[in-house]
Amino acid sequence: MLDKIHSYRFEILLTSQLAILFGELFFFGDWFERYLLQPLFLVNFLAGILIFSKNRKKIILIVILLVLALFGLLWERLVDHNSALVSAIRLFSLYIFYVVLLFELVRQVWRSKKVGKNVIFGLISGYISLGLVVFFVCLSIETYHAGSFHGLESNPDNPDGSGLLYYSFITLMTIGYGDIIPTTALARKAAIFIGLVGQFYLVILTAIIVGKYINQRNGS
Repeated sequence: MLDKIHSYRFEILLTSQLAILFGELFFFGDWFERYLLQPLFLVNFLAGILIFSKNRKKIILIVILLVLALFGLLWERLVDHNSALVSAIRLFSLYIFYVVLLFELVRQVWRSKKVGKNVIFGLISGYISLGLVVFFVCLSIETYHAGSFHGLESNPDNPDGSGLLYYSFITLMTIGYGDIIPTTALARKAAIFIGLVGQFYLVILTAIIVGKYINQRNGS
């Protein structure tokens, strides 16, 4: 049973990531952001465990990060939603999770000998994970240096919002509409970094997978 679930690990992970990005299309207004967005990140944790199911040490790390993120979420919801320390713990655990997940996805895709749907799903999940890493970088900058990004909508009931999530992926894809602008030196350097790593991912990793697929077709 576990082996069968593990074979669908990339599909499950990608589905949970797409729910984070596009769930608001089906749940309009602030309801999705206030009540579903953060729990979906925890669901993404559980989906990520499947990716590490062959590595017990990394599973232990992911479980620890999951506990920290869950503790931070419950504390903010039930006890004190203005605790800077708890917010920092939650952000740190989510950030580390997506960094570890990103490297694991890249490692598995890189080492794949045969290009199939799992590799394609893994490649897409890796790109989304990169965008989520970038999101938490931007969120940390805005949290501890308020006003670093001009154009964010103010919502006291939902300080995380979706503005930075939108900005992170738009910058990662080098679209840059200009509705949200980095205003501090740190935020601008982050924007440069985001654009660079997004291009490196697409150019290098995607090219390698395409090359493997061509070699696979020619060798068949």
